[in-house]
Amino acid sequence: MTDEEPPRRRMVKPPSGGLEAGRHKPARLKTAYRRTPSQQAWLERQINDPFSAEARAKGYRSRAAFKLSEIDDKLKLIRKGTKIIDLGCAPGGWIQIALERGAGPVVGVDLLEVDPLSPATIIQMDFTDPECGPRLMELLGGQPDIVLSDMAPNTVGHRETDHIRIVGLIELAVDFAISVLKPGGSFIAKAFQGGETADVILRLKKHFDKVQHIKPKASRADSSEVFLAATGFKGG
Repeated sequence: MTDEEPPRRRMVKPPSGGLEAGRHKPARLKTAYRRTPSQQAWLERQINDPFSAEARAKGYRSRAAFKLSEIDDKLKLIRKGTKIIDLGCAPGGWIQIALERGAGPVVGVDLLEVDPLSPATIIQMDFTDPECGPRLMELLGGQPDIVLSDMAPNTVGHRETDHIRIVGLIELAVDFAISVLKPGGSFIAKAFQGGETADVILRLKKHFDKVQHIKPKASRADSSEVFLAATGFKGG
């Protein structure tokens, strides 16, 4: 599950017409009955965000699709026949990009139920369950070439606590990737800037030939979100 979860109340349709839509005059919701301030701010940001509008226009399930698209434009990792596991795949935007670029088989897993995205296979399961890795590789027909993770934990509003939880989730994703990737494989994961993330990077450098930070344009400028791209898996 990504951090781009919709608000609990009905979402107002954002402006259409591509990435230039809605830039000149930010829209505001006329009614905010019984919405919390955070829900109000989230909705207004979605309405005025060009990537959210473009995602809806192109049929992507989330604006996060553009993040993976830009990352892969840079790294050229996804191609026809690439085997991919997507951790925390809801709502499915990254799977859509993988399929568009010819990857397959593609298998996704999430704690939440995810609407089907043929021909990908999606299961509802905790990826930290010891049975999950073997199950995903069985569905995949072997070891993956790429493990993806756009996961973010639920936050509690305390900066240090939230950062520790985020890093803990990344570490679990790293553990999973190291346990299943084929030699030469790649790992792409959402991360957030902070001191603890440096330890994750050091660990990745022990197992991969190259590790780099990428900040896609679709990642909000005011967000500490970055993506770690580790390529050339050397083995566990």
